[in-house]
Amino acid sequence: MTTRAPRRDAVENRAGILEAARSALSVDPYASVDVIARSAGLSRRTLYGHFDDREALIRELISTGAQRFNAIAESVTDADARLALARLTARLWHEAAHVQVAAALALDEAHVQHTADALAPLRRTVAALVRRGQDDGSFRSDLAAPTLARLIEEIARTVISRTDAASTGAANLAVRAVLSIAGLSWREADELLAAHPDIVTGPTEAPA
Repeated sequence: MTTRAPRRDAVENRAGILEAARSALSVDPYASVDVIARSAGLSRRTLYGHFDDREALIRELISTGAQRFNAIAESVTDADARLALARLTARLWHEAAHVQVAAALALDEAHVQHTADALAPLRRTVAALVRRGQDDGSFRSDLAAPTLARLIEEIARTVISRTDAASTGAANLAVRAVLSIAGLSWREADELLAAHPDIVTGPTEAPA
């Protein structure tokens, strides 16, 4: 049996709903389905033709954001674990700033398991970086690798949820916070970022 491709208008409607949801939720994290549908210029019935309920819509926002985050993780290839972690943090930060609503939703306790599943590739990348940095002496070794990787994730979570993405130096702050948790002193972070200013100077295009 051949599966028919979605009609073009259906694809456009779905994309429009997701974009409207991002916009509506950026104003009100508790925006209703009715508000989101109106923002998309569609009826509530049309929205329910694409998503079973509000939770399904939020899960889709998380999944699409996670796909981009996972692709970024694959794009970081620095051999130096310190550089790789700094670059990964900066690229993820710029992407989180671009889709901060989806990032915030992903960090919501109500969506922990879905987020964990969606971001599994990214988490594996961070865990591997931590082990590599501990093995070569770049990162602190007083904590087990899984614990340190979790702490890095938690500090990133805090920065995303409590920092204005549009503020000057936000990416720099995110990178320094993560490097500090990994075990670098502020002087070591200064030296690393001074030698590689491209890491935090501006957004990096995410892989297609």
